[in-house]
Amino acid sequence: MISKNQEYQSMESFEPLESTEAVLSIASPIADTETASPEKSLGTTTIFYGRYQDSMEMYASADTIAEYLNNHSSWFSRCAEPMKVEPLGENGYALVIGRFGSFGYEVEPKVGLELLPPKNRIYRIRTIPVPDYQAPGYEVDYNSSLQLIEIQQSQFSNNSVEITRVEWELDLKVYINFPRFIQRLPKALVQSTGDRLLNQIVRQVSRRLTRKVQEDFHQSLGIELPANVKKNK
Repeated sequence: MISKNQEYQSMESFEPLESTEAVLSIASPIADTETASPEKSLGTTTIFYGRYQDSMEMYASADTIAEYLNNHSSWFSRCAEPMKVEPLGENGYALVIGRFGSFGYEVEPKVGLELLPPKNRIYRIRTIPVPDYQAPGYEVDYNSSLQLIEIQQSQFSNNSVEITRVEWELDLKVYINFPRFIQRLPKALVQSTGDRLLNQIVRQVSRRLTRKVQEDFHQSLGIELPANVKKNK
């Protein structure tokens, strides 16, 4: 694995998302990931792929949470801070994901995402074009779903508290046309480094967004997050 190779690890760089602009999904810490095969590439385009899923708890009814999520224009940009967010129409946003790179090659991707209207308490987010923007050597294919599931109170507490579990899944593909000096490197090395970097980005983004969305939602209702939830973030 690349993480065990100190020679190549020293060439890998990533600017922490806590100090730059980045956003990908309303989510929580990564529970399960799968990455593409090292041989998976198309011509001079290398494909990095990750599939992610996890859940978080919200202390309110599913209807209350749905009302909050539906009004995304009031919280999406705020919860994404300090990331740059530009509205695109009624349900879309242009997002600067953050600056990252490996082997001396850096990109600062910008992606358009559309928050589709929910169906049966299932919310989906997909990639959309950003007007007047041509991505320099990369393409992002983002597809996620989020589902609200009410939990029986007796499973967790004797107190009269409504709990809803927010479950999410994300399929993410990033296509990159590397410059020639990157193409000279072993394909398996570039693939494994890129897959690992992609997982790191999604993990950091998901943790940040989970914390900020949970805090913002509960503050809007005047509810304090339980201590055990805060400790896990």
